[in-house]
Amino acid sequence: MSFAARLEAELEQFKQQGVYKRLNHLEGPQAARTRMEGRGEVVILSSNNYLGLCNEPEVVAGGKRALDQFGAGTGSVRFICGTFAIHRELEQALARFVGCESALSYVSCWNANEGLVATLLGEQDIVISDQLNHASIIDAIRLAKSITKCQTAVYRHSDMADLEDKLRAAKDSRLKLIFTDGVFSMEGDIAKLPDIVTLARRYGAVVAMDDSHGTGVLGRSGRGTAEHYRMLGQVDIITSTLGKALGGAAGGFTAGPSPLADYLTQRSRPQLFSNALPPTVAGSALAAVRHVEHHPELVTRLHQRPVFPGAAPGPGLQAPRRRDAHRAGDSGRDLQGDPDE
Repeated sequence: MSFAARLEAELEQFKQQGVYKRLNHLEGPQAARTRMEGRGEVVILSSNNYLGLCNEPEVVAGGKRALDQFGAGTGSVRFICGTFAIHRELEQALARFVGCESALSYVSCWNANEGLVATLLGEQDIVISDQLNHASIIDAIRLAKSITKCQTAVYRHSDMADLEDKLRAAKDSRLKLIFTDGVFSMEGDIAKLPDIVTLARRYGAVVAMDDSHGTGVLGRSGRGTAEHYRMLGQVDIITSTLGKALGGAAGGFTAGPSPLADYLTQRSRPQLFSNALPPTVAGSALAAVRHVEHHPELVTRLHQRPVFPGAAPGPGLQAPRRRDAHRAGDSGRDLQGDPDE
């Protein structure tokens, strides 16, 4: 069977299994109402545009200004000549927004997660991951284990007793990194951050939290899961995205103590060998952060909207199977978050 024929056969299997993904093409900006090719005007209930910033005029204008001032592309990796003033402004704003001392931007939060674990951990270290962490964390841990031979462990979802058992077993590890989602994207629950941080301090561990679904959403001013728990400045490392509530465009970042951004700049391979965000993307993302800071009522309004937990889907809708959104050819076991498998 030829290469192309094998791919076609597997694609047909995806269709038969009901996991084949068809792309829907929008003909206008991402919004509550927009136009979709072949369907006309549609109501969007499934985007991550939580604050409606994707087409906010100030955000769009920020991207245009950066395009006019800095051009379309960077033309270089960052450490040679591909870092622009707009990148520094964005990273300073992001660090301030999530309550950290420094931040470093990446082309996606997936990249940020990959660039974190493999950079910080070695053979003497261990990363301990929640069982239902996002696929990007799972793959970042698998990559790190392959590259650096670090140790890995998985604790049952939000089970603090199991996490403590894993920490106790790892008492001799040099660096113990607890990695958790802030908001678990498929379950919708929030990490038990106060308990996680308490255990981390007790056992000398470092906490890393991917807050992609919390940034711009949780907390009185949208600063994320840490603000939700009144713990701004108490989380060691935060990774997050610019492409959800901060709807400026795409991209991600890692924030933490002052030396972290510098250390990642020196050693993080996705950062070293890939161009930075295009200036127009950095410009729109910066405008989005500033817009949220200046308009906390957006977050207040979001919190006041009614939610209907457990509501049955309406006519013609099918409730999604658990964690199907992460299925991209991986097995169900893979998606349970076990980096050891």
